[in-house]
Amino acid sequence: MNETEAPGRPAGTGTRGTGTRGTRGTTGSAGTGPRASAGTGRAAASTSLGRIGALARAELTLLGRSKGTLVAALFVPLVLPLSVRSAATKMDLAEAGLSVGTVVLPAAVGFSLLFAVYSALVGVFVVRREELVLKRLRTGELRDAEIIAGSALPASLTGLAQCLLLTAACSLLLDLPAPPAPHLAVAGLLLGLVLCAALAAVTASHTRTGESAQVTPMPLMIVSMMGSGMFVPLELLPDRLASVCELLPLTPVLTLVRAGWTGALPAGETLAALATAVAWTALAVFAVRRWFRWEPRR
Repeated sequence: MNETEAPGRPAGTGTRGTGTRGTRGTTGSAGTGPRASAGTGRAAASTSLGRIGALARAELTLLGRSKGTLVAALFVPLVLPLSVRSAATKMDLAEAGLSVGTVVLPAAVGFSLLFAVYSALVGVFVVRREELVLKRLRTGELRDAEIIAGSALPASLTGLAQCLLLTAACSLLLDLPAPPAPHLAVAGLLLGLVLCAALAAVTASHTRTGESAQVTPMPLMIVSMMGSGMFVPLELLPDRLASVCELLPLTPVLTLVRAGWTGALPAGETLAALATAVAWTALAVFAVRRWFRWEPRR
């Protein structure tokens, strides 16, 4: 675990207590005007990004050594869309204004978010906690949000790259035209990445061991695959059931992604999907701040 420990130790113990912050405050050499404030803000942002990047590089190294996680994250999402395509060819999609491509592509994005981001990060957070890595990282200059962001960044980038690859493949193989509303697809994908990372941290808070981390993500994954429109589009479900499924965490994400290619989502439904996704993200972030565990469960 040396690779993961390294990002949390660069500052040592001297910079906070006796470093340059105290000297600037007493001598006044740094100035107090807008220019000095802007420079301080840029330096703080740069330092924060540097710490997150260093932790992300270490986490990427460790992630590459976990063959089981790599198989589940990289290959399973590439296979599952094939089963969706087989089922979609037997559905009456034309009546709902859909095609095989506009069903398979959002499903492929959903599988990537669930396997490459959500499920993988639950294991990452739990294993790092049980090995006391998270506890040691908190003793350095890394803030709590930076630790979570740095740990989640490699899996999130993997999921993003996989989504882009699957989008290109679906466009070529299923004859999908260029999306008429690409901004909706981009918004849905970005919200999905942040939401799945936050939900992974919440799930990890209630997971005791690395072995159980293979099981605890399953309820949300199954509910999302069945009810968020991955296997069966919500347009084909009864209205009452579809209204309930619209409130699931991943449903607004897939709705926005699909709307990017159909261009048929009214403004009211677009705002509703955005509001639902943002609400779930805010709720997940609150839960992480309130219940995330940094030390092993006893």
